Amino acid sequence: MTIPVRIIDGKKTFTVLENNPEVMNTLAAKLGLDPALKFHDVYSLTDTSHIPRPIHALLVILPLTPAWHASRVAEDGPQAADGGYGDGSGVNAGGIVWFKQTIGHACGSIGLLHCAINGSARKFVQPDSTFAELREKAKGLGMEERAQMLYESRAFEEAHQSVAEMGDTAAPSAEDGDRLGHFVAFVKGDDGRLWELEGSRKGPLERGLLKEDEDVLSERGLELGLGRVIEMEKQSGGGDLRFSCIALAGGAEE
Repeated sequence: MTIPVRIIDGKKTFTVLENNPEVMNTLAAKLGLDPALKFHDVYSLTDTSHIPRPIHALLVILPLTPAWHASRVAEDGPQAADGGYGDGSGVNAGGIVWFKQTIGHACGSIGLLHCAINGSARKFVQPDSTFAELREKAKGLGMEERAQMLYESRAFEEAHQSVAEMGDTAAPSAEDGDRLGHFVAFVKGDDGRLWELEGSRKGPLERGLLKEDEDVLSERGLELGLGRVIEMEKQSGGGDLRFSCIALAGGAEE
């Protein structure tokens, strides 16, 4: 039986998802991603030979350490709160559609959404699917309107909740979910730049230019993305940074 959505402090609140391939592949299929693309566990950042190329996106859970929190506050403070889309187009220069998160504990499915409808993965979004509809409707909407459109999507809500009991551990309570890490998506945009996408930030964050043959799991892609947070933690003396990472890959042309 599907776990019902809860209303907490007047806000729609989903059940926290696990960041593992079984959960995200099932949810991606329900929302309209071609099964040619699959998520794979990233066991090592130095040996990724078990993951097929091309790699389209990374979906990571990171704990909110003091060093990362301080970096987020510094970055978000001066940034204009328009989601990076000053013209109101809903699509930025990298072809990126980003959604502000207004649904409690929806960070996993919003992270998946960011992985699937942006960059090279969006070529594998099936027509007339929920993914396709959400991206198309987002065009021309401002940040708040995009967020509200997602908030009101029953198809997105039902798909998320239908996989909430999947995974290796029991779904946490809403209270315990508040103490878990943040889902972050890393995607290479149409402009060749690495984009860091998280619904709780002020907008999409551009991390640097990648060469044509570099992807999000290449040495340069890691240096600009996930590796940046790992190095920040090392420099702060915080020690070993525990994180969960899966890669969206496949769909190579024959």
